[in-house]
Amino acid sequence: MKALNLYEKQDVRYEDVVMPEIALADDVIIKVVTAGICGSDISRFGKIGSYNPGLTWGHEFSGIVTECGAAVSAVKRGDRVVACPCFPCHECEFCRKGSLSKCANLEVLGGHKKGAFAEYIKVPAENVVKLPDDMDFDLASFVEPSCVVVHGFNQITIKPGFGVAIVGCGTIGLLALQWAKAYGASKVYAFDTDRRKLAMAKQTGADLVFDVTEENYFQDYMAATDHGGAEVVVESSGNAAGIASSLSLAMKGGTVLLLGIPYGDVALPRTHFEKIIRNELIVRGSWNSISAPFPGSEWTTSVSGISSGKINVQPLISHKIRLSEAPALFPRLCSREEYFIKVLIGIADA
Repeated sequence: MKALNLYEKQDVRYEDVVMPEIALADDVIIKVVTAGICGSDISRFGKIGSYNPGLTWGHEFSGIVTECGAAVSAVKRGDRVVACPCFPCHECEFCRKGSLSKCANLEVLGGHKKGAFAEYIKVPAENVVKLPDDMDFDLASFVEPSCVVVHGFNQITIKPGFGVAIVGCGTIGLLALQWAKAYGASKVYAFDTDRRKLAMAKQTGADLVFDVTEENYFQDYMAATDHGGAEVVVESSGNAAGIASSLSLAMKGGTVLLLGIPYGDVALPRTHFEKIIRNELIVRGSWNSISAPFPGSEWTTSVSGISSGKINVQPLISHKIRLSEAPALFPRLCSREEYFIKVLIGIADA
């Protein structure tokens, strides 16, 4: 079968690999129909490279079960599914406490185990989440990034009537925007440097959008809020400037949720850092998409939200390509030569 394998930085290859086979009683083999390119995939391609050179990567996907081990009963051949890409050890002190996202030995698809940029993938049955029979595969590929947002929201308090500011309008930010509305936010404010992404934020539910390259954006934002900032700020850019500015967007006593992953050092200006102290902010980091019992309520919540249309992911799809086209596209995504929000890879016909 064909797969995308990452060797070094800027070195991804479309090549033949061995088909997965049932080896354990709880194995499930899935034909991958759609796989999404995550921002972390782009950073891994351009900045980090592979933990295991030559490993098939990718972790956001949907597909159809083709084969199950003898002990598998929760899913069967022909079921539409997604799969959690995380593999906690279930044995370390954090796992024993139920804090699976903090697992000391956590492994992930595409980093430690063969990933989803392939025609078929094998995962344990406990990682497989069944989809409604009529759920579109392209939309289902957003379940995993949605789970990242829901997991983060589960770490903080969001109440109906809160104002929520979203910093960075990529896939995670735009999903966070919609989930904030679903959680009852009265106003959602979106911040980015790209007017096209701000237009998408407006299309998907933002009440007000702010171009941070404009001189008076901060004053305009503060004038629009009721309490000198938002009750909750979600930082999803991973950009050092975005992380710093997020501390100034929260009201006194507010919460800043850090979802974006920086791929370089983050230096905070003193005036921004002091906001944590002087405004008594709660700054909460969130990592991954899992909780106990594994894989967590994030998965059923996300499947429900997307399948029902409450979370509208269709507008976020900017590209749909074939697996063989991906090696030529990754350099353009990495250099930001091409505008994109979510790139989906169509791997097999449903």
